Amino acid sequence: MEPLELLDKTRDALTVQRVFGEPYDKDGVTIVPVAKISGGGGGGGGGAPGEGTGSGAGFGMSAAPAGVYVIKNDKVSWQPAVDVNRVILAGQLVALVALLVLRSLIRARARRS
Repeated sequence: MEPLELLDKTRDALTVQRVFGEPYDKDGVTIVPVAKISGGGGGGGGGAPGEGTGSGAGFGMSAAPAGVYVIKNDKVSWQPAVDVNRVILAGQLVALVALLVLRSLIRARARRS
C-alpha cells in the first residue's frame, strides 16, 4: 500500500460520522450518540544494502462510547456513558490499596508490642 493511499484511508476512517452517530427521535426527544475515537498510523522504508528495498505501513483505530446529547423542548443536555468495567477496576484498586495499608498498620502495631 502506498503512503498516500494509507493517508487517504486514514482520513476516511476518522470522520465526524464515527464520532457522532445518527440521531434518532422518540416521543419528541432527539438522541445523538457520541463516541471517543483515536487512531494512529506509521510507515517505514528502506532495506539493507544489496537486499533490495523494503517498505511497510500500519494503522490502528479504537472507539468507545462517550455518551449522548439529549435534545428535548429546545434544550440540550449531556448524558455521559458509564464504563462499568472501569468503575469495577477502580473499586478493586482502591480495595487493594486499603488492604495493603491495613496490613502495614497491623504489622507496625505488632512490632511495637
